[in-house]
Amino acid sequence: MNSLELGLFEVSHFFLTPVLFLIAASLAYAFTVLGMFLMEALQRWRGNHRSVLGSGVAHSDDLELEVMKRLEWLRIVSRTAPMLGLVATMIPMGPALLALGKGDAATVGENLVVAFSAVILALVAASITFFILTIRRRWLLEELRRMERAGGLA
Repeated sequence: MNSLELGLFEVSHFFLTPVLFLIAASLAYAFTVLGMFLMEALQRWRGNHRSVLGSGVAHSDDLELEVMKRLEWLRIVSRTAPMLGLVATMIPMGPALLALGKGDAATVGENLVVAFSAVILALVAASITFFILTIRRRWLLEELRRMERAGGLA
């Protein structure tokens, strides 16, 4: 490897730990919002859910902005987690391929475990957050529509 290739390899390997941390944070976030989502679904099913929209807001554009804000992190996680999983898969592949060339099966296995575990967890986080994002968006838009039909919004 020439110095440029070695430098790029070292820089890319530097990002593995932060990417793995972001995947773990995405997964923790996904399970946290899943619990909140299940509680909200139970409240909606029982009929005792209180709207989170409209506290003092009198314009539908402001409410639409509030809906966007409430969904922002779900959208970010559902879209970035798969990319983080891909990054976390590709970074260990370099050392795994080098080890394969040297016949070091143990190192290949260690790197592949990290690669595949990371992508699986990232996809789980993305799937959970995308599911919640889709349903919560509908719920919030239904609330917004009810408020508009009630006539209290401009």
